Amino acid sequence: MIGKIIKGIGGFYYVKASDNSVYECKARGVFRKEGITPMIGDDVEIDVNGGKGSIANILPRKNSLVRPPVANIDALVLVAAAASPEPSLFLIDKMLVNAEINGIEPIVCINKSDIKRREDLVDIYSTAGYNVVEVSALEESGLDSLLPYIQGKTAAFSGLSGVGKSSILNLITDADMETGSVSEKIQRGRHTTRHVELMSLKCGGAALDTPGFSSLEVEGIRADELWKYFPEMADCGDKCRFRGCSHINEPDCAVKELLNTGKLAPSRYESYKELYNSLKLIKEWERK
Repeated sequence: MIGKIIKGIGGFYYVKASDNSVYECKARGVFRKEGITPMIGDDVEIDVNGGKGSIANILPRKNSLVRPPVANIDALVLVAAAASPEPSLFLIDKMLVNAEINGIEPIVCINKSDIKRREDLVDIYSTAGYNVVEVSALEESGLDSLLPYIQGKTAAFSGLSGVGKSSILNLITDADMETGSVSEKIQRGRHTTRHVELMSLKCGGAALDTPGFSSLEVEGIRADELWKYFPEMADCGDKCRFRGCSHINEPDCAVKELLNTGKLAPSRYESYKELYNSLKLIKEWERK
């Protein structure tokens, strides 16, 4: 049968098959020999015997992420909080770049809009060309603006702990996820996600709550390609005075002109420079 891996725990994979049943499966040894690890979201062929199954084949992936290891993602809902915890714009930008690299449609979802302490977030990311929605899981408001972007799709939800991912998912899926409070002392959430699992969306499609957000790195591109993955910079390639412009030190730079005219947020440009410098340190042989 054909199915999709919806959960993996302790070497077992739970596959929702074409007959709508969920089978506990082991991966065949051939995958281990070939260095292939099944991922949540993989479409697979399984052999079933007595209610148990084995994964016989992993079908081609549309895309995949390393941290967390998930595959075939259509949309990334990047959840930030208007306050408590204070959003890290650099981490948000890093995740958005990863979505762009992997061909995943990003949506910026600002939760706790009832607090309204970071009103600049909407301007920063809508100016960059992203779809931005404001919601309040506490008041159960604004979710109607999010659902059209994820209906019928497989959507990964990412963000710092404490921003309300689990609270949002409890409202839009049939899951009953543990939610965590925010530590008053350090203004960071307590991690509540134990494993990655595909959950059915009430509007159709599936969602994942993905931990490990803060450890994610930008991989698979060179520093001189980074500008292509910032939507507001994507048209600047041939508009700078110098071919191969880094958009950092050169004069007559189209990206700096965007910055000067308010079409590029200063925080986005700072993220670009930080990511550029980190990618410059990676040697060619270290790239995947």
